[in-house]
Amino acid sequence: MKTILAISHAVSIAFHAAVLMAAYPLERLSNKFIAAKLNVSESHSAKVLQKLSKSGLAVSNRGAKGGFTLIKSGDEITLLDVYESIEGPFISKNCILDTPVCSEFKCIFGDLLISVGKQVYMYMSETKLSDLSGFYDRGETEKKDNEKNGN
Repeated sequence: MKTILAISHAVSIAFHAAVLMAAYPLERLSNKFIAAKLNVSESHSAKVLQKLSKSGLAVSNRGAKGGFTLIKSGDEITLLDVYESIEGPFISKNCILDTPVCSEFKCIFGDLLISVGKQVYMYMSETKLSDLSGFYDRGETEKKDNEKNGN
């Protein structure tokens, strides 16, 4: 089944990678670990992680003990910050078409698109990474497995 609300694959990876980094605040996470955890290609996750670094949300360190960490605490970063680091400023569309057909005051969807856009914006601007970091429950077993596998 397809969904009407769509975000790019890069934004999806960025959301999940940022939440994952918030769940491991004192550790540097390798691209290999992040890609495996998110079940995405290492090359795609590397591009997304580089964008997060260039935007100032994350920092990368090279070397055997290298990896990615958030610049700020998960309490200080919202989903909107992550979204805008990948896509640029959030712009809510009032039309499903690239070139609007309906007038500004009359749309076949009424005010649905405006309403949904506001809800998405509010959710992303109010939701901090720390609110979601529990999605990646990290037990001691997982940590030991990662250390053993060089992650």
